[in-house]
Amino acid sequence: MQCSWKAVILLALVSIAIQYTAIRTFTAKPFHMCPVPNPLNCGLGQDVETFDRMCDEYPYFNYNSSRKTHILILATTRSGSSFVGQLFNQHSDVFYLFEPLYHVQTTLIPHLSPSRYAVERRVMLGASRDLLRSLYNCDLYFLESYIKPQPANHTTDKLFRRGASKALCCMPVCDAFSPSDGNIEEGDCVRKCASLNLTLATESCRERRHMAIKTVRIPEVNDLKALIEDPRLNLKVIQLVRDPRGILSSRIETFRDTYRLWRIWRATGRKPYNLDLTQLTTVCDDFLNSVSTGFSRPPWLRGRYMLVRYEDLARNPLQKTKEIYEFLGLSLEKTVVDWIHNNTRGNNDVSAKHKYGTLRDSAANAESWRLKLSHDIVDYTQTVCQHILDELGYKAVNSPEELKNMSLSLIEDKTFIPF
Repeated sequence: MQCSWKAVILLALVSIAIQYTAIRTFTAKPFHMCPVPNPLNCGLGQDVETFDRMCDEYPYFNYNSSRKTHILILATTRSGSSFVGQLFNQHSDVFYLFEPLYHVQTTLIPHLSPSRYAVERRVMLGASRDLLRSLYNCDLYFLESYIKPQPANHTTDKLFRRGASKALCCMPVCDAFSPSDGNIEEGDCVRKCASLNLTLATESCRERRHMAIKTVRIPEVNDLKALIEDPRLNLKVIQLVRDPRGILSSRIETFRDTYRLWRIWRATGRKPYNLDLTQLTTVCDDFLNSVSTGFSRPPWLRGRYMLVRYEDLARNPLQKTKEIYEFLGLSLEKTVVDWIHNNTRGNNDVSAKHKYGTLRDSAANAESWRLKLSHDIVDYTQTVCQHILDELGYKAVNSPEELKNMSLSLIEDKTFIPF
């Protein structure tokens, strides 16, 4: 069967269109020549030999020309992640976002069921990774697809916990505060700043040398492999862990309706037959899988992963913060040090008792679960989570007397060295 000349011309035009689209796709972001022999400018996060080989074989590719350090705080709810996020939020050169993946969750899974939590979270992973990649490139417009109602003219007042990000509460995003202002209260930001202009927020992001994002909506570090290996990013992960007994205790107090059956067990001493055990097992399984990956030291995590126990941070906040900053290659500013001093010594003020607040006696709070949980709940938690408790250096309680004996530390002195 012979093709007519019209068909040939049509095929040629289609071919040209396809090639044009491909060219536009690959040139949407500028490619640069690797500045050999200075391989540190390539955003690959590998050793010098690997840099040399990559730059020799692929002289043109996109790299993180500014060498921004992209930081991801990987945590679970009620593990101290808001506190850790503030360690970066107070830095003048860090653009910090609080839980942007909240919008992905509420759009894709608006009625998240605790009993199906582990399964439904993973539905979000693809969209979450795409959003994180865009945000680390300071493309905040990508968020608009998930914010409801959708922003008009790139302006919204619906960004989740906007006031928890200092960068979104001061100039150039908001003229009510300046970057030199001290601790900006979240409520003051919401009251005094106009609706969030995502264009101004994008400009602010591009002006800062580093970016940090906190999330409790990524199950394991393994789920970040594609981002960590992305040559365009310089991504480092701070995995925050906490004693599962402390997490459970905090969730029972904070999410009273969701954990109502746990409260009944604690009050009556009888475990309800329909208790949702995944509320506990999911935490321990995710921790174990993620920490096991980190401890196995895979090449793709080299120089990209640091494990931090909340209890270590609570007991020695300044020293542990110095270690975190050293791992990330960031300078520890006085504003961060001052914030630590002002927010780890406790306070009788009402704001100190807010469930999402960060002002509290951090050392006393680390093991306060021992005064709130019954021994049978603790014993059950230790049985279910034995492996991760052992891995992370949390000691078991063997009697009700030991549980209430606050002079008996349940935390081993254990050093987790980044690699």
